[in-house]
Amino acid sequence: MADNKEGGIVKKGDEEGLKMAVSLLQEYELPAGLLPLQDVVEVGYVKSTGYMWIVQKKKVEHEFKMVKKLVSYDSEITGFISKKKIKKLKGVKAKELMLWPPVSEISVDDPPTGKIHFKSLAGITKTFPVEAFAAGQ
Repeated sequence: MADNKEGGIVKKGDEEGLKMAVSLLQEYELPAGLLPLQDVVEVGYVKSTGYMWIVQKKKVEHEFKMVKKLVSYDSEITGFISKKKIKKLKGVKAKELMLWPPVSEISVDDPPTGKIHFKSLAGITKTFPVEAFAAGQ
């Protein structure tokens, strides 16, 4: 795992980490509220590969009220970020009935249609309006 982090930009602490996470989402044209983090310990990003990691003090659950979707964010989240997409995502689960399937990929349509897609490891894709994941939702 350490190899993935080589050459990475790292921000420590809640305020700096949150700023970096939001700026990464904005840079790659993803909704700014997609990662509602709390008590961030560290956020890192390797520009050459797109690998990013987020460490927070504890698991966080957040309900995106507009779409009535409860999402769980582990204390460690990793993935590869690129334009309008996060692939090989680990540490994020969305509640489906009684199950919490892991979300493995998030993508926004390009050209924009106002839709965002969440793909699980089981191959199930859920689609929602992008604005449901804007900052503060």
